[in-house]
Amino acid sequence: MAGFFDKSRTVAAPGFNRWMVPPAALCIHLCIGQVYAFSVFKIPLTQLIGIDSSAAGDWDQSTLAWIFSLAIAALGLSAAFGGQWLERAGPRKAMALAASCFGGGFIIGAFGIWWHQIWLVYLGYGVIGGIGLGIGYISPVSTLIKWFPDRPGLATGMAIMGFGGGAMIGSPLATALMSFYSTDTSAGVGSTFLTMGIIYFLFMMIGALIVRVPAKDWKPAGYDPDADGNKENKMITRDHVHVNQAMKTPQFYLIWLVLFLNVTAGIALLEQASPMAQEMVGTTAAAAAGFVGVLSIFNMAGRFFWASTSDAIGRKTTYAIFFVLGMALYALVPTVAGNGSIILFVLACCVIVSMYGGGFATVPAYLKDIFGTMHVGAIHGRLLTAWAAAGVVGPVLLNQLREGRIEAGVPPAEAYTTTLYIMVALLALGLVCNLLVRPVAEKHHYEGDVNNPD
Repeated sequence: MAGFFDKSRTVAAPGFNRWMVPPAALCIHLCIGQVYAFSVFKIPLTQLIGIDSSAAGDWDQSTLAWIFSLAIAALGLSAAFGGQWLERAGPRKAMALAASCFGGGFIIGAFGIWWHQIWLVYLGYGVIGGIGLGIGYISPVSTLIKWFPDRPGLATGMAIMGFGGGAMIGSPLATALMSFYSTDTSAGVGSTFLTMGIIYFLFMMIGALIVRVPAKDWKPAGYDPDADGNKENKMITRDHVHVNQAMKTPQFYLIWLVLFLNVTAGIALLEQASPMAQEMVGTTAAAAAGFVGVLSIFNMAGRFFWASTSDAIGRKTTYAIFFVLGMALYALVPTVAGNGSIILFVLACCVIVSMYGGGFATVPAYLKDIFGTMHVGAIHGRLLTAWAAAGVVGPVLLNQLREGRIEAGVPPAEAYTTTLYIMVALLALGLVCNLLVRPVAEKHHYEGDVNNPD
């Protein structure tokens, strides 16, 4: 049975339709994107004993916060260290591992909930589930790029759009299941974890079963990588760089900073979206909740729109738009909020968040342009440490600066202004890093067999 998961068993037969691969990727990303909806479990997990309200012995919010943090940390580490193994093992084995870890993490977490052992929830959903997140996130990327060398942004945008939309499925699914399983003596969270673990495992395994890799030297009909139009774009390499060699190039660290700075600005806004809407433009709590929902739609749609657009205008140009337009919008937000223009405030935030999502979806194609396709999955995995770092820096920066301004006597409505201008400065730094990206020097190019790299 182990042979069934070998990379050699996934080579596509002649005539295979490459459009079957994006649905396989979506099977993974629509599942692991559930992590964005983890907050739906927070209140029920604080009422496991009290049922209707927290009671003595129930977990508190600060204890539960570590579950999500561990999952994101495990995502970053597994993506960074598992990328090179993924290139050797192939997407089917990686997707199957991701399904086992992510689904299994839910199941282990269910026992932690039933037995009221928080360490089991940490281990299950946090560590093991987080490993499934990381391996699952990167597993389709290099395969999609190899299938779509003519439209890599479109391909990765379709898949990574699923990660942004996973919460739109996971949140109502979890809510419905908890309602179904709840009784007078149980909040139904443990049974919900078990059910979701099984559902996600099966759905992700469908993706693992249908995924295929292209045969050696395959290319799309009519695609010529040496065509004049492609030759003119000096940012797209025809060579390949080994993952370990990529770490020795300035391009890797410049793109790391590009992603880090783009994500830092976007994730800070996402994390504080509801309070910002209420404090800056005076919306109600219900309206702020709707605002957060609209942002999630733009986060998802931006991944597809911007990544697809990058195929036409280039990755470097796309990121330049992110930074220039982002600077203008962040600088504009305090003014439109001060004028009480709710519509302009919402529009500005929606565009910002679309570029946050677009940054995630565009960066795999950016890496393919710079380093080639040989180890793009492994390089992408190591680059995702920028996401983990930004996930800490962005929210902390916004919250700490806001609290400091309020303690200094500044009204809450004006407390975000300084932070937003700091975001403008960070985006300006990102623009500089992006402009400094150049093609990789020939001395870094891989000279061995690309189909069997060492």
